[in-house]
Amino acid sequence: MRFLSFAVVTSAAIVLGACGGDKTAKTDSAMTPAATPAATTPSAAPTAGAMAPITGKTVEIKMIGDGQGYRFEPADVTIKQGDGIKFVVVSGAPHNIAFTDAATLPAAAKAALMANMPEQAGELSGKMLIGANESYTVSFAGVPAGKYNYNCTPHLAMNMKGVITVQ
Repeated sequence: MRFLSFAVVTSAAIVLGACGGDKTAKTDSAMTPAATPAATTPSAAPTAGAMAPITGKTVEIKMIGDGQGYRFEPADVTIKQGDGIKFVVVSGAPHNIAFTDAATLPAAAKAALMANMPEQAGELSGKMLIGANESYTVSFAGVPAGKYNYNCTPHLAMNMKGVITVQ
């Protein structure tokens, strides 16, 4: 039980540290207002990186942290191109979804995943989910067949990871 308390406190410290970094970045970008309009002016940029719609089924994966440990249920899933995965926080937040093999993914796979992950906190890393029942959905439309390793960044040391196989 002490380990679980330590893990929760450590995770909270990580999230708070990350939140502090975001505020600094927003303040810095606010100091240079001329750069912001130029970045949002082109109309082609949003459509080029738009998330591809889910054309198949949506599989739900639960994100759990409890007395049995931190885990995804199910951790390993097989889907078809065009399917989507909805990650839902059950307990033990904060959680996120991050693809661990970003450096070794083929360029086409990486580009498709990045386009299909809204609100990224980093390269192939989704936003933090803080509360129960919060969710994060990733479309696998246009993602090439293969195995994609993923994890929860705050709980990686506690083995919270899985594999998505796209057929």
